[in-house]
Amino acid sequence: MMITSHHNEQLKEIRKLNQRRRWRERSGRFVAEGEDLLAAADAAGWQPVQRFCAAGSGLPGIEVEPRVLASASELGSGTRALAVYEERWAAGPVGPLCVYLHGVHDPGNVGTILRSADAFGAASVAIGAGTADPFGPKAVRASMGAVFSVLLAQVTDAAELPGPTVALVAGRGLRLDQLSLTAVTLLIGSERDGLPDEVVRAADHVAQIPIANHSLNAAMAATVALYEASRMPR
Repeated sequence: MMITSHHNEQLKEIRKLNQRRRWRERSGRFVAEGEDLLAAADAAGWQPVQRFCAAGSGLPGIEVEPRVLASASELGSGTRALAVYEERWAAGPVGPLCVYLHGVHDPGNVGTILRSADAFGAASVAIGAGTADPFGPKAVRASMGAVFSVLLAQVTDAAELPGPTVALVAGRGLRLDQLSLTAVTLLIGSERDGLPDEVVRAADHVAQIPIANHSLNAAMAATVALYEASRMPR
């Protein structure tokens, strides 16, 4: 049966999952929108809890009148497919290549870092204090499907990270390309504040990306660092 009402309970749940981090945390579920993201989930073996499609699109899922589907979507008009998935969190981060995010507030940066982690073969991404939800709608979109491929773990203490650890700090330490480590966790902080002093002090190494200006944003810094780390001998 086609869904034709904006007040449908399933669509109300989708709006809550898109708009409220606490609702996602409480339910352990999130929403992915768009045919490409859903295809990435299928390719990675993720089974949706529910799948919806615009009526007449010919796509799999519960048919929804297009204007009603658009009302539940973060993308709005033109949405043809979306699905609800169970969040997946690993028991802990693993190496040999791991990225730790501390205070990375922007969900677009978080999603882009997931995409870069996937591209350069990171084994896991660790989500630390103050970091945006990787299962939020903006992060999921920015990940371009990497949220379904990269192992995610939540950590409350940098001591949980697989070592050795390398804190990226603008203008301090060795050049990142001067390090040669068979395993590494890259510590990435926010663009504005960087990593807290206590996290930097606890790191095994401090390194910088040599640049001509004062800083890169978190996603750009993580991408460059992942590229350099992927070239280190394993």
